[in-house]
Amino acid sequence: MNNRLLCIFAVVSLATTATSCKLLGKNKSGSLPNDGQLHGVAPSNKYTQTKPPGMVLIPAGTFHMGPSDEDVNYAYTARNKQVSISGFWMDATEITNNEYRQFTNWVKDSISAKLLGAPYMKQTPDGIDYVDWKKPIKYGDRGTIEKLDAIILTPDNRIFGKKEIDTKKIVYHSEVFDYKAAAQNRDNSIPRSQFIVKTDIPAYPDSLCWVRDFAYSYNEPMAKQYYNHPSYGNYPVVGVTWKQATAFCEWRTHIFASFLDSKKKSGAADFRLPTEAQWEYAARGGRSQSSYPWGGPYLRNKKGCLLANFKPGRGNYPEDGGLYTVRADAYFPNDFGLYNMAGNVAEWTSSLYYEGSYNFQHDMNPDVRWNAKDSDPPRMKRKVVRGGSWKDVAYFLQTSTRSYEYQDTSKSYVGFRCVIDLPPAKKR
Repeated sequence: MNNRLLCIFAVVSLATTATSCKLLGKNKSGSLPNDGQLHGVAPSNKYTQTKPPGMVLIPAGTFHMGPSDEDVNYAYTARNKQVSISGFWMDATEITNNEYRQFTNWVKDSISAKLLGAPYMKQTPDGIDYVDWKKPIKYGDRGTIEKLDAIILTPDNRIFGKKEIDTKKIVYHSEVFDYKAAAQNRDNSIPRSQFIVKTDIPAYPDSLCWVRDFAYSYNEPMAKQYYNHPSYGNYPVVGVTWKQATAFCEWRTHIFASFLDSKKKSGAADFRLPTEAQWEYAARGGRSQSSYPWGGPYLRNKKGCLLANFKPGRGNYPEDGGLYTVRADAYFPNDFGLYNMAGNVAEWTSSLYYEGSYNFQHDMNPDVRWNAKDSDPPRMKRKVVRGGSWKDVAYFLQTSTRSYEYQDTSKSYVGFRCVIDLPPAKKR
């Protein structure tokens, strides 16, 4: 009996020893010390934060948000208050026609590839279809056009029978996670799928806004050429709704994330529209109490040259160098390196326009947002627009002036630029 117990104890001891050896054995990756201590595991073995092309760094800081001069409207919708902003990257210029065309071409090619099938479409081992971007689609080929009949203008909509792509059918499929709504699900009783918002958003700008925005004014040439002519390639894109601007940001995030995955690099934050506070902080360029992005209270430099593209005087539009818009990199940048933060085109922000929002929003990264649905009243669809445009008087160019447009409308004087959040600095 004693011998049997001794044997059992020996077997248990041997098993324990073997198990302990497995736990304390050399780590397969060899990246962690085997000293039994807590060292942590990084989500990726490569940490990179390179400068995004065309963007400039906006460092974290504090500034006084609100009027730097008299509130000539006496509207009191922007009371002065001190706020702090986290660091981020911001496009140096407004998104141009050429940059936005990369988005519309991608959407058009994606839809066309699905209609054409192989060899433009491939399949993963899991059975998921994807577009083979290495094989360009030959839109000039007659056989290709015949297969794309679903997105070609119908015969009654053609001019002289010319077959062209129906831009209304070039639609971007958006899928985003609603963090605001999900944060209210404190007990996690609602499934994640309920917070995924899926929408289809037309990709192409509305060129007819050039005609629609100005009654009794001849602007047909701009409607015909502004988005399509190569001469306007580096001009800011207009005719884009707030929804289209956010869709562009989502697509840009997807493209960047796919590239990082292919290089096995750590993921980055999402591209998005700036908040109202971020936009004003960036526009000031570190000059907390200045009226305009260039710092001074005047619209001309010492030589008498205008410093932005707007409506000077009583309407001498071409005096500043442009009758309508000008190149996105025209004029001198502010101290952060940002061009045309005043004038040229006004810019969408992500923030909801509410007259009294400054009274209750936080002093750290302030923001008021509302994901308005199509069924919501118009008042809930107002988004803050900043910077003024080529058709505005100087008041709207001030860094603190607030305005708004409805999120489902497009204007010939409203564009946008993107931001991406800055991760913590890597310890050297």
